[in-house]
Amino acid sequence: MMLRDASVDDVETLFDIRCSVTENHQSRDELAGLGITVESVGEMVASGDYVTTIAEIGGQPVGFSMAQISEGYVFACFVRPGCHGQGVGGALMAAAEEGLRRAGVKEAWLSTGEEERFRAPGFYRHLGWVDSGHLEDGQIRFTKRLSW
Repeated sequence: MMLRDASVDDVETLFDIRCSVTENHQSRDELAGLGITVESVGEMVASGDYVTTIAEIGGQPVGFSMAQISEGYVFACFVRPGCHGQGVGGALMAAAEEGLRRAGVKEAWLSTGEEERFRAPGFYRHLGWVDSGHLEDGQIRFTKRLSW
């Protein structure tokens, strides 16, 4: 597996990966309804306020993470369904955390659905993230101290 920084040229790949997942699946139309479009994500990547990493196996993109520096917020971490259990998600989260840490973020946060069928809450707990309440939309809020 190889990790690399994403560029604006990778935005279609990010959407392809995001829309391929089966847990927490959202279509391009659903994402657009939330204001998440190719244009908005391109602006996010270009802004310099996001650490955006792509994981590749055999030269093929299989996952990505995005973390917003100014908010200390892990915005996304998605892995293609056929690539689970290979350490891709953990590597992407480590890259997001390290990017935030290098930028001076002391504590990061993220949110995810709480449905029992979702593996994400257990995955984040396994990586040392701590439950810290719920957001207004019912998602679990997790935090992690990045520096001591």
